[in-house]
Amino acid sequence: MYLKTLIAATLATTALGAHAAGSTYAIDPTHTFVTFEIDHFGASTNRGRFDKKSGTVQLDKAAKTGKVDLTIDTGSINSGTGAFDKHLQSKDFFNVAQHPTARFVADKFSFNGDKVSEVAGRLTLLGKTHPVTLKSTKFNCYQNPMLKVEVCGGDFETTIARSQWGMQWGLEYGFADNVRLVVQVEAVKQP
Repeated sequence: MYLKTLIAATLATTALGAHAAGSTYAIDPTHTFVTFEIDHFGASTNRGRFDKKSGTVQLDKAAKTGKVDLTIDTGSINSGTGAFDKHLQSKDFFNVAQHPTARFVADKFSFNGDKVSEVAGRLTLLGKTHPVTLKSTKFNCYQNPMLKVEVCGGDFETTIARSQWGMQWGLEYGFADNVRLVVQVEAVKQP
């Protein structure tokens, strides 16, 4: 009797441990973009994106938990204007020579029903780390008809004050401190 109880408890613990782990998804760089928008003297909006990014997402939809680890190659910044890109890569902004990557790591997922509603974590940029919460405007998991595997993704956004990370250039001229970040992400379930 004791042996049966021990075996049952071991199997239950193993099943719960396997369930709690959820699934791992690899970020799809062709469907993932990190873009920024910043006001330009109230007349227009400067926009750009980072073309190189990588990472993973762990998602347990049943337990409503998750983790994300996203690395952004800051040298891949693309505003559509070469001269502006070079300025953004300089010490005035992203200081790519000393800080070639930015990283967002999160382990607090909030859900609205079965949809991820926000992801809270930490953004490391220019060697400084501060909390950031990305709010979802769209989220879904679907069976990709070409890959024959589940893909999960969504659109997330937040507004940060760039000066928190030491990005001060232009503030004295009236350039905006607040930057809107929009993260479009899709990740492919791994075997």
